[in-house]
Amino acid sequence: MGKKGKREKKGKGAEKTAAKMERKVSRRAKKEEEDLEALIAEFQSLDAKKTQVIETSCPPPSPRLNGSLSAHPEKDELILFGGEYFNGQKTYLYNELYVYNIRKNSWSKVEIPNPPPRRCAHQAAVVPTAGGQLWVFGGEFASPNGEQFYHYKDLWVLHLATKTWEQIKASGGPSGRSGHRMVACKRQLIIFGGFHESARDYIYYNDVYAFNLDSFTWSKLAPSGIGPAPRSGCQMATSPEGNIIIYGGYSKQRIKKDVDKGALHTDMFLLKAEGAGKEEEKWVWSRLNPSGVKPTPRSGFSVAIGPNNRSLLFGGVHDEEEEESIEGEFFNDIYFYDIGKNRWFPGQLKGPKSEKRKRRRGRQAEAEGAEDEEMEKQRPQGPVEIVKEVVAEDGTVMTIKQVISGPAEEKETSESEEEGEDGALGQQVEPCPRSNAMLAVKHGVLYVYGGMFEVGDRQFTLSDLYSIDLHKMEEWKVLVEMDPKAQEWLEESESDEEDDDVEGAEGGEDEEESSEEESEDEEGEEQHPSVQPDEKHLDYLARTEQYWIKLARSNMGPDAKEKKVVKVAHAMAKTFYEDSV
Repeated sequence: MGKKGKREKKGKGAEKTAAKMERKVSRRAKKEEEDLEALIAEFQSLDAKKTQVIETSCPPPSPRLNGSLSAHPEKDELILFGGEYFNGQKTYLYNELYVYNIRKNSWSKVEIPNPPPRRCAHQAAVVPTAGGQLWVFGGEFASPNGEQFYHYKDLWVLHLATKTWEQIKASGGPSGRSGHRMVACKRQLIIFGGFHESARDYIYYNDVYAFNLDSFTWSKLAPSGIGPAPRSGCQMATSPEGNIIIYGGYSKQRIKKDVDKGALHTDMFLLKAEGAGKEEEKWVWSRLNPSGVKPTPRSGFSVAIGPNNRSLLFGGVHDEEEEESIEGEFFNDIYFYDIGKNRWFPGQLKGPKSEKRKRRRGRQAEAEGAEDEEMEKQRPQGPVEIVKEVVAEDGTVMTIKQVISGPAEEKETSESEEEGEDGALGQQVEPCPRSNAMLAVKHGVLYVYGGMFEVGDRQFTLSDLYSIDLHKMEEWKVLVEMDPKAQEWLEESESDEEDDDVEGAEGGEDEEESSEEESEDEEGEEQHPSVQPDEKHLDYLARTEQYWIKLARSNMGPDAKEKKVVKVAHAMAKTFYEDSV
C-alpha cells in the first residue's frame, strides 16, 4: 500500500474513533442536559414575560468574560451579548443585551422579548443586511455550581433595525458546542471547531459548517487536504477573496484514567474555496508557514479584524500544568497577522506625540528622535524589587517588599517630566493582562472589554473598557475603569450558605450589590497566605483596600487585631503611592 493509501486509511480510522467518542459523550451528556433543560426553560419563561422593547441608560455592564462584543455595521455602537461571571462559589450566565455609544461614551441596556437563553462561549457575527443583523450560534450554559454543562446548537439573529430576536430553525447544522469560531464570509456563516463537555467526558471538533444567509440552509463542508487537529478557542479570520485562516487554539487529551493534558496549538491553516460562483464550491485545506514574529503559545486569547487587511490577537494565558495545580501567565500584548503578506508582527506602542516632544527636550531632528526611541528599547525593562520600612500611626514598624516594573532610573526621569504637563504623564496606561476578553473594531479603533485574570486561587473578572487607535498605535485610552472593591469573592468553604440556584444562574447583579459590604467584611476576617505584589497587576490591585489589608495581615500574622491591620494597610498603600506614582 502506498503512502496515500496509508494516509486515507489512517484518516478513516480517526474519523471512526471521533464518531465513537462523540456517541459516548452524547450518551453521558444526555442526562446532564435534560436536568439543565428544565432550568433553562424556567429562565425562558421569565424572559417570555417581556412583551415590549425597553431601552434604558445604565451604568457599565457587570464584570464578565466569554461574551461577544460586536460593532454595529451602520452606527457608532458596540453590541455586548451574554457572558459569564464566577464569584468563587457560583457561576452566573447572562443573556442581556447592552449597547455602547462610542461618541457619548455611554451604555444602555436593551430588553427585547424572547431573547436567546443565557449563555457564554458562543459566537456572534454581524452582517450589514437590512439595517444590520447580529447572528449568534451555540455556546454553553452551566449549572450554578459549575459542574454540569449544556451545549447549545441553536442559531439566532437579532434584527438591529427593528430590535427583534428571531430563532432560525434549520436542520443539518453543527452539534451542540462552545469555544467554536464563526465568521461571516460573503453570504455565508462559516463555523469551525469547538468542544462538547460533560461531567466525565469531552470531545473537541475540527469540522466545518456553512450556513447560507440567502437560503437559510446548513451544509457540512468536506474540504480536501490535511486540516487542523480538533481544537477550540482558535483565531479565525477571512480574507477579501473569501478564504479562511485558522491559527492556534487549545485542546485536551486523556493520557490515562482521570488524567487530562492540555495542548496549545501554534500551527496555521488556510481553507480556500475553489470554483467560486459555481453550484458546488470545493474547499481545500493547506498549511501556512508565516514569516515574522508569531505570538508566544497561549490560550484564551481574543481576536478581531483590524484595518489594512490584518487580523489581530490580544491577551491570553499560558498555563504551566503541574500534577495538582495550574499556574498561569497572563498577557496584554497585541499581535497582528498581515493576511496579504502572510506575516506576523507584534503591535508596538509608539507613545503620544506630546510625550515624544517632551523627551526630545526641544531637539527637532527626526533621526535624533529615532535614536532616543532606540535607546529606550535598549534600557533594561526588568522589575525592580524595593525594600521599605513602613511606620503605622501607632508606631508599628513593618518591612515590606515591592516589585516595581521598569528601572528606577526611568522612574526618576519620568517624575521630572511629569511636572511639565499637568504632572500626570507617568507610565503609559494599558489594560492589565487578561484572558477571554471581548474585542471589537470600529473605524480602525480596537475596543477591549472585560475578561479575567487570576492571582493565586482567586479569579478577578473585569468590566473595564479600553480603546486604541490601530492606525496610530500611540496609546491606550481608558473609557471605563473598574473598581474591584465592588466585586465579591466567596471562599469554597462557604458554598453551603447560598442555595438559590435560579437566582445564581440568572445574572446576580442585585445580589452582587447587596452583598458587597458583607463580602468585604468576610474577606477582612479571613486568614490569608503571604502575598507579594505581582508586578503585572500591582497598579490594578493597588486600587482596592482589601489587597493592602491582605498584604498587611500576611506580614503581621493571623492573630493581629483588625484595627491595627487596617492602619498598617493604609500606611503601606500611602507609602507605595508616594514612591511610585
